[in-house]
Amino acid sequence: MVWKSTLVTILVLHLISLTGGQRIDPDLMLKSSFPPARPSFNNLKAICLYGNGRLRYPASFFPSSSYAYARRAGKAVNRLESWLGQCCYGGLARGAGQILCCAEQAWETALSHFCIEEYSTKTLVHECCEQKGEERWSCFKQQAPNPYYKPLPVNKLRAVWNKPQVKTSRTI
Repeated sequence: MVWKSTLVTILVLHLISLTGGQRIDPDLMLKSSFPPARPSFNNLKAICLYGNGRLRYPASFFPSSSYAYARRAGKAVNRLESWLGQCCYGGLARGAGQILCCAEQAWETALSHFCIEEYSTKTLVHECCEQKGEERWSCFKQQAPNPYYKPLPVNKLRAVWNKPQVKTSRTI
């Protein structure tokens, strides 16, 4: 099952690279993975099991202009997924309790970096970044579109892939 998820991810990234990232609206793709869900005992198994099946967002995924917010969000997802891989398989932690602790630290650190990057721009920051402490983490947790860390289903990838790109007037 994991190899199928990995294969789907590789296929999607390959198709994206063939079109220069122009046929997919990055904001739409990120809606399936940003903000990432807070790690818990309820989703820890999926975090580790489906890590290779969740999308990553290389720089080539985004159009050369605009989509700055999506770039920052994609970078946060990439960071988190890399760190989660280390928590699950990199030998940093042993046992569910330690892996969860490591994953929680990775989640908070990745989103902290995202918020720092948000404040370094001259655009509106993500609403959760305006919060402090536990309120910030609760905000991100409540907005997570994929609380159980499941890989994006193939039919949803097709729907996103075939959707025409629409420019918005939102300043990013």
